[in-house]
Amino acid sequence: MFTGKRARRGYALNQFCMSLMNEANRQRFLADESSYLDEWPLTPAQKRSVLDRNYSSMLEEGGNIFFILKIAATDGRSVQSVVASFTDQTQAEYAAMMLAGGRIPDGLRSIARGS
Repeated sequence: MFTGKRARRGYALNQFCMSLMNEANRQRFLADESSYLDEWPLTPAQKRSVLDRNYSSMLEEGGNIFFILKIAATDGRSVQSVVASFTDQTQAEYAAMMLAGGRIPDGLRSIARGS
């Protein structure tokens, strides 16, 4: 869940992601990712998450999904391919699952909310 605490922890990560809206920054990042990331006050875990393109870890480290998708776009990846990575499926498997109606919600409801 993206909380205020997580937002504060991910501030620099999200600012880096937003920098990728600029073409010159995208080119600089792709030319030398590690050096470009050194310009941002990222934690070692955040930097590793970006370099590994571990989107789940980026979320855990305070990344906002709408911002970290800028990294995927810079790499030429689709939103669907990133979402598929959260499910440990290939993009084709994920697409087929969604076209078949998605996941069955049994067992995925929150007990805390009584649903």
